[in-house]
Amino acid sequence: MFDRLDSIEKRYEEINTLMAQEDIASDLERLQNLAREQASVKDLVLEYQEYKAVTNSIEETKAMQDDGLDSEMATLIKEEIEKLEARRESLLREIKLALMPRDPADEKDVIMEIRAGAGGGEAALFAGDLFRMYSRYALAKGWQVETMSTNETGIGGFKEIIFEIKGKGTFSRLKYERGVHRVQRVPVTEAGGRIHTSTATVAVLPQADEIELNINPDDLRIDTFRASGAGGQHVNKTSSAIRITHIPTGMVVTCQDERSQLKNKMKALSVLRARLYDQERSKQLQEVTENRRSQVGRGNRSEKIRTYNLPQSRATDHRIGLTLHNLKSILEGNLDELIDALVISEQPSE
Repeated sequence: MFDRLDSIEKRYEEINTLMAQEDIASDLERLQNLAREQASVKDLVLEYQEYKAVTNSIEETKAMQDDGLDSEMATLIKEEIEKLEARRESLLREIKLALMPRDPADEKDVIMEIRAGAGGGEAALFAGDLFRMYSRYALAKGWQVETMSTNETGIGGFKEIIFEIKGKGTFSRLKYERGVHRVQRVPVTEAGGRIHTSTATVAVLPQADEIELNINPDDLRIDTFRASGAGGQHVNKTSSAIRITHIPTGMVVTCQDERSQLKNKMKALSVLRARLYDQERSKQLQEVTENRRSQVGRGNRSEKIRTYNLPQSRATDHRIGLTLHNLKSILEGNLDELIDALVISEQPSE
């Protein structure tokens, strides 16, 4: 890893030298290419340079321990070393993340689909909890969240909710969330205080634009109908809801949240395009239903990727065997520690 970092740093310095040359400065196209290459590695190089500086500081500070210091100074030196080592560890983690191979879809916006799985009403409530968790995570990242379709229950949860998250690097972070999530808690309605287990499935689809995926209008059957459920007289009395069927795959997307038929149609097409794009990314699967099943399974309790245990305030990610005891913070949207660990777990060993 460090040989690779040395090579990247050397190339960064070469770029800086080249960009200062008069013949390069007068060649706009080459200058722009160099500037893009420089920008792509600048943050990594600065982190690596700080890593080396902190490592040197640790060695110099440790050397001071051999100078016969009094107890007060020895304590200060020890505290300084601990502080430097913590910073070095943080930098190393950031460097490993930056060196991860890039998925071409990493910078795309995402469409997330959360559905209640096993557990009845408790599963629907948990689906709502997951939606709030991801919404808060997105807000903390400065991302935008837009609900596209909902199927609410009468007790405050969701049988299904589909929403879009827009922002830099959304798919690179949220792609690790796809799968079956399991919650263990005592329901409010449980008089005996017994722990109830329920699940919700999460699908994360990278957004695809029209240039990347052109859908033939002849392949679509578009139906309109009256929306059902809450939404006011206008929504319920006009045929503003849209159902789009992609004939070649049999895929059906429904959207009824907006009053405008056009807005519902645009949202439904966006969801359809994302699903078809995700299908193309999974070449080994022949049907989109199989592709979605590879992400979320059937919602059975045994298929979980992560367990949220409220009585013990514990979250366990079963893919990497990581357990954290700050469940309340995680459900408030503080997911970076979990996601960072998942990203690093994919880093090839050096």
